[in-house]
Amino acid sequence: MILSPVTLRDAWEAEAANWVEWARRAGHDSYGRFHREAFLELLPPPGRRTLDVGCGEGRLARDLKALGHQVVAVDAAPSMVAHAREADPNGEYVLASGSALPFEDGSADLVVAFMSLQDMDDADGAVREAWRVLEPGGRFCVALVHPINSAGRFESDEEDAAFVIRDSYFERRRYVDTIEKDGLEMTFSSDHRPLEGWLRPLADAGFLLERVREVPAPDNPRWQRLPLFLHVRALEP
Repeated sequence: MILSPVTLRDAWEAEAANWVEWARRAGHDSYGRFHREAFLELLPPPGRRTLDVGCGEGRLARDLKALGHQVVAVDAAPSMVAHAREADPNGEYVLASGSALPFEDGSADLVVAFMSLQDMDDADGAVREAWRVLEPGGRFCVALVHPINSAGRFESDEEDAAFVIRDSYFERRRYVDTIEKDGLEMTFSSDHRPLEGWLRPLADAGFLLERVREVPAPDNPRWQRLPLFLHVRALEP
């Protein structure tokens, strides 16, 4: 884990082409292997408008559309939006920051932020914007790198390897991980926060937490012992 002076938006813009190849290779990323279904179970049925905030290259937006959601997808990285539009020419993809959404108050009944809040320069602002654009009774559904995951790492690839947190779990910090898999290399730039650091902004905005799930990896013995991801569903009362 290393600090980076580059904004998260610029870091992901620089990795857009790599991310498209990484995300769209069948069976390569955790999304298609087990992450997608676990997250979709959190969502309410399709309503009048679903906002996908931090949509990246658009894979979740396309899946939501196929399930009947009226989707508007947003990302701050121009290349991500371009790739999403290319893959789904009839979709609605908007270039905008999650912390400055170009939508009216109460204009959606569902906002999703799938693996995107930790990649935003103003995640707290994005939570407040989700509250603003949701109607009363709307839901905000979030998937994140679990704080345990981002806080440390396994010492080896052995199934019984020790998981070590060398830095403070509680300290907020930027981290950068470069991963090579099956001949593809991808650099992930994100923010680490403790669990309270992710959940408190939701409560401060006024959301009520309905569900909190810690998601392991069923195909990886090491990550059956610890959670990889955190899924949250919150209600705007």
